[in-house]
Amino acid sequence: MTPRVVRDDAFLRQAMRAHGASVLRLAITQTGSRADAEDVYQDVFVALACCDTAFGDEGHLRAWLLRTTLNRCRDLARSWWRRHAQSFDALGLEVADAEKDEDPWTPAELWAAVQRLPERYRAVIHLRYVEQMPADAIAAACGISESAVRTRLSRATQKLRFYLGGTS
Repeated sequence: MTPRVVRDDAFLRQAMRAHGASVLRLAITQTGSRADAEDVYQDVFVALACCDTAFGDEGHLRAWLLRTTLNRCRDLARSWWRRHAQSFDALGLEVADAEKDEDPWTPAELWAAVQRLPERYRAVIHLRYVEQMPADAIAAACGISESAVRTRLSRATQKLRFYLGGTS
């Protein structure tokens, strides 16, 4: 049975313009794959088209979209295909290294370190530093308390320092 579309095209286009980039960036951060992130993006906006939630304001809509994105990324990570597919690393493929700058680490190294974080830490790091959301909004999007957000940010920062060659 196909879900019934309850939103009009104008609403969906506006939501995609206003929040589509945030949804895609979060999905890329969570999945580590542009293709998977685009699938998640599509699923999230199809879910929006079919949901009958009355959104009080743009903040409520944004929180719903980000929460739905996180949930869809978790579903994808738990899927049979994801658990049984081999990664490029397992296939022995090599990726060319970026040239070293004077910077202590390159964006590629930072990205790799963020990808090593557990999902719960990746999500709060992304929402805080990429989406620049405050702790209360992150708490609402992730369904956790503000103190849990601060704890996860602190632990994630420690792990990133360790991964990037600093002290823990």
